[in-house]
Amino acid sequence: MGLAQVQAALDELRLGISVIEFESSNATSQQAADNVGCQLGQIVKSLGFMISKTTPVLVLASGDQSIDERKLAALFGVGRKRARMMNAEQCLAVLGYAPGGVPPIAHCSSGFTVYLDETLQRFDMVYAAGGAANAIFPVPLPLLREMTRGIYADLVRA
Repeated sequence: MGLAQVQAALDELRLGISVIEFESSNATSQQAADNVGCQLGQIVKSLGFMISKTTPVLVLASGDQSIDERKLAALFGVGRKRARMMNAEQCLAVLGYAPGGVPPIAHCSSGFTVYLDETLQRFDMVYAAGGAANAIFPVPLPLLREMTRGIYADLVRA
């Protein structure tokens, strides 16, 4: 899966949003913010987690925040060690993308819960990965929540 699948998903939604490709990498939030020319917090990190080794979850986090796995685990009623970030193999198998290019939409599987970090609400416009380490797309935050059917939650480290 890659940029073409993300653009196709955006086109299918008829949003008029285009994935932008850069010559340099957007694999880190800081690289993406530098390329786009936006605040670090406006970058949406799509982070895959496995809960109790069997339940995939996607967390859309602000680029200037870190996810507190204890808070995520608590949403599922399990201990902190039962919520682990997906490794590269799991990302490819469950989401269809390598870490650094995971988009918030157009995954190879479905049916998993998507959470949005509450701190994203500081911004009207955010920028999400476009399916490759050098691709990104702008999206109004309310539209991102609608597209992903995401649930806002307090998941950041204090």
